[in-house]
Amino acid sequence: MALDNPAFSNPAFQDPKAVKTYPGGRQAAGLTPPAAQTQFATAQHAGTDAAAQAQLEGMYAAPAAGAIETDRMSVEDTVWKTVGLFAVLLVGAVAGWIWTMAPVAETGMPTIMPWIIGGLVGFVLSLVVIFTSRKKIRPALIFAYAAAEGLFVGGISAFFEIQWEGIVLQATLATLSVVGVTLALFASGKVRASKKATKIFMIAMVGYLVFSLLNLVLMWTGVAPNAFGLLSETFMGIPLGLIIGVLVVIMAAYSLVLDFDSIQQGVRNGAPRQYGWLGGFGIMVTVVWLYIEILRIIAIVRGSN
Repeated sequence: MALDNPAFSNPAFQDPKAVKTYPGGRQAAGLTPPAAQTQFATAQHAGTDAAAQAQLEGMYAAPAAGAIETDRMSVEDTVWKTVGLFAVLLVGAVAGWIWTMAPVAETGMPTIMPWIIGGLVGFVLSLVVIFTSRKKIRPALIFAYAAAEGLFVGGISAFFEIQWEGIVLQATLATLSVVGVTLALFASGKVRASKKATKIFMIAMVGYLVFSLLNLVLMWTGVAPNAFGLLSETFMGIPLGLIIGVLVVIMAAYSLVLDFDSIQQGVRNGAPRQYGWLGGFGIMVTVVWLYIEILRIIAIVRGSN
C-alpha cells in the first residue's frame, strides 16, 4: 500500500515469512509467528498473561513506521522531496528574473544569459542525473539541476513578460490548473496509464521532437524568420503553434500520469527512500516542460492578435 494504515502495522497482517521480530525489536520468544499469535490470543481471551496483553496493546498504540524508519520510498515522502526541489527552482527563477531585467534600465534590452546558461547547465545535469541514477541517486545533482532550471525558467519568463505583460501569471495559472486536474483525475482512478496510450504517446513525442528540430533549423537558416518559426504560420486561419501546442499540453499531462504511476510502482516495489528524489526530479522536468509550452501558446495567440 502507498499509504501506511496503522491498523495493519500488526505482524498478524504481514507475510509470516518476512516477519521475524515484533515492534520494539523483541522476538516472539523463539516461537514461529503462528505460535506467537496463538499465545497472544490466549492472553487476550483468558487474561492469564498480563505482560503479553500489555505488549499487544502497545503494538496497536504505536504509530505506523514512515519512510524515515523503513528507509523505503513513500508517496508522502516523495511529495515533500518534490516540494523542496520546486522551492529551489523558485529561488533560481527569481535570480534568473532579476538577472534578465538588470540591463533594461540602462540599455532598454534584457539579457538572455540566464536563459542560455540555465538551459545548457540544466540539460547537462539532467543527463548526468538520469545516467548515474542507475547506480546511485545523488540528491546534490538533482538540487543543482533544480537551481539551473530555475535560472532558465526565470530568464525566459522575464523575456516573455517584457513583450507580453501579464503572460507569466497567465501561464503559471494555466500550468497549475493542468497539474491539479491531472492529479485529481489520477487520484480518483479516472485516468490511468495504459500500454496502448503509452505507445501513442511515444510516437507523438518522437514526431514532436523531429518537428521541433526542423523548426529550429529553419529559424536559424532564415527560411522561417518569424518569432516562432513554423509555429507562427496559420492553418485555416488558426495559428499552427496553437494547434500543436494544445496537443503538446495533452502529451505533457499524460507524461504527468506516467510520472505519478511510476512513483506508485516504486512505492509498491519497496524502492529505497532515496528514489523519492528521482520521482521529484521526473515531476519537475514534466512541469517545467508543460509551463514552457503553455507560455509559448499564450505568446503565439497574443502575438497573432
